[in-house]
Amino acid sequence: MMAIIDRSFMIEGGPVGVLLIHGLGGTPVEMREVARALAAGGHTVLCCQLAGHGGSMDDLTSTGFEDWYDSALAGLATLEQRCERVVVGGLSMGAVLAALLAARQPERVAGLVMLAPTLRYDGWSIPWYSFLLPLLINTPIGRRYQFEEREPYGVKDERVRAVIVRALRQGSGDAGLTATPSAALRELWRLVAALRPLLGAIRQRTLLVHARHDDVASLRNALYLQRHLGGPVDSLILEDSYHLVTLDRQRHLVTERVLSFVDALTAPKSNPKARRPAARAALVPQEMGHVA
Repeated sequence: MMAIIDRSFMIEGGPVGVLLIHGLGGTPVEMREVARALAAGGHTVLCCQLAGHGGSMDDLTSTGFEDWYDSALAGLATLEQRCERVVVGGLSMGAVLAALLAARQPERVAGLVMLAPTLRYDGWSIPWYSFLLPLLINTPIGRRYQFEEREPYGVKDERVRAVIVRALRQGSGDAGLTATPSAALRELWRLVAALRPLLGAIRQRTLLVHARHDDVASLRNALYLQRHLGGPVDSLILEDSYHLVTLDRQRHLVTERVLSFVDALTAPKSNPKARRPAARAALVPQEMGHVA
């Protein structure tokens, strides 16, 4: 059985904190480049690892979306010990979880970043028969179903894709699981169901980043959020990326846009061009507490 390895990390910097949340079955490694860019901009960054992640499929299926939420909530509390304001962001399912955090903790979350938010798996690489899974989820066939990672693995850049495929085949754990069990997909659906009625209550400014040709979650996901979020929404549509926008061809554009968004959102009104403090270069172990 694969042991759970905690890959969460913190980079300490200035008084603005940014909590970054990885995707379903993924790891904090997905958020590394965004974290480094934010840290270079002088911010304190925490990439948390969600409960049940970083180990085996059994580890993942032993947890539910409220456990994942508790992990994100613990990350928020850790940043609050060091920072004056905290922005929360995530990738794919992590973006949905970040939005739930913003909805439930409006006084504690200063802004929201949603990267390739996934309300539905409806991208062009998703098998046509996937719509049957909700009908079969409680049958023996449905309980055994696993959503296998497949070409193009969420990445248009062939070089990056080769690195991801190699990591998946080697089972190092840095790239996450090779398949998502149906029980975890059911928890994603429950997470989305919990979020939908709260979207209008999310008043924080939000940055939405989505690839036009996302292979996993179509652009309809972002358009739905743009229409239903209760606060102002900034949008960036990528023309040369697939689902994993933090790793793909336009990752540098993504990191620059996230940094500028956080800067603009949290700059002191009296001196918006104040020089940002330099970040500490070393990765500092964070204090997340329990990781299931």
